[in-house]
Amino acid sequence: MNIIISNSSGEPIYIQILNQIRKSILSGELREGDSLPSIRQLAKDLQVSIITTKRAYEELEKEQLIDTVIGKGCFVSGANQDFIREQRMKRLEKKLQEIIQDSKELNMSQQELLEYITLLFEEDQTP
Repeated sequence: MNIIISNSSGEPIYIQILNQIRKSILSGELREGDSLPSIRQLAKDLQVSIITTKRAYEELEKEQLIDTVIGKGCFVSGANQDFIREQRMKRLEKKLQEIIQDSKELNMSQQELLEYITLLFEEDQTP
């Protein structure tokens, strides 16, 4: 997990951390049970206040994306799979809308697009 902080961004640092960890979880880069850096270690790595990283982790915990185990650390939660699936479905929907728009610009019919997607899907299934 690589978190990049921008001091020129209009977003507070804890929001930048929160958004990047959330994105890593929702994209599947971080999976259920994966450990996160300790609050202190992340603060040290990013050269920010411990309070800043603690606030980001607290927000992730409120969203049920991570769990904190006293003395062990923070881990990606498995409790909120429906939320994660819904968020990933929203991302997929956005990508599909872009594909539909591109296909219209190419004057593809709905049937042509479906055939093309089916072909690609089937190619991906072959070992």
